[in-house]
Amino acid sequence: MARKNNKQPGGIKEFFRKMMVSLKRKPQMIPMLVLGAAFLYYSLNLTHISDTTAKIQLGGMGLSGFCTMLFSLLSFVCFMNAYPHRKKTNIPMLVLMFVMLGLLVYCDTHYLSCITRALTRADNPISLTGSTAYVGKAQNVLNVHRIIIAVGAVLTLLVPVLRKLLRKVNTSLDVEENGNMEEIILSED
Repeated sequence: MARKNNKQPGGIKEFFRKMMVSLKRKPQMIPMLVLGAAFLYYSLNLTHISDTTAKIQLGGMGLSGFCTMLFSLLSFVCFMNAYPHRKKTNIPMLVLMFVMLGLLVYCDTHYLSCITRALTRADNPISLTGSTAYVGKAQNVLNVHRIIIAVGAVLTLLVPVLRKLLRKVNTSLDVEENGNMEEIILSED
């Protein structure tokens, strides 16, 4: 007996449909991906931060860089525990995550103020030349990192709104009609 191949939807359109279905089930994935991107961005540019710390050597710079990495990881863990599978949101973990995000922004701001002090100090200021271009890159990394963290925090606050908006998206498949149901004849074996 030859088997008929039913045309299955595939390709890019089906990929995006499946992605939308998974986002409808777990809208908290959107801010989690943003926070993950912030951690990845900071981690991949850590060389500029480390070189700047070694060049400037003001108080608290190394600790600030270390705390940024630590709080990034811990806030990510708190985020995953704040939204357990098939349970209500764990509010204490969510609050703890926001405290850590605030500490992340504080550490970045402190580090940026140390860079600004080193660039504008009266005695022996650091000038941004070709050999110290990493200091300017570190400033850019920290500014972008703070922005990504803020976007992730806002998206986390908007998870209930995202959930309602995503539910309005139609992700159902159009199923071809098999004919009239009355025409189906069941036979006994």
